[in-house]
Amino acid sequence: MEFAIESLETPALTKAQLAELLFEQIGLNKRESKDMIDAFFDLISASLVEGTDVKISGFGNFQIRTKAPRPGRNPRTGEAIPIQARRVVTFHASHKLKDQIQVESRPASSA
Repeated sequence: MEFAIESLETPALTKAQLAELLFEQIGLNKRESKDMIDAFFDLISASLVEGTDVKISGFGNFQIRTKAPRPGRNPRTGEAIPIQARRVVTFHASHKLKDQIQVESRPASSA
């Protein structure tokens, strides 16, 4: 039995694929599609860097959370190492997205 390397990877939707979908479904040219996707993600990134939450209706919320400094340890040596305070991005899916995911993952009922 052979396994393809690709089958071991988690499938991902890339920016290039999003741009291709805009090209195919909306009719923008490829350059405009790429520019629109880049502008969308640049806007989200810039908002998060400024500390502004990003809410996309029907999809979810991206929020900046500040984590306090805390003690940690090196797992190899067991040596105590301080972990500095940092900002992290969290994502919380909307109820609508959660419901869609649940519907898609349920097996079809056999009648």
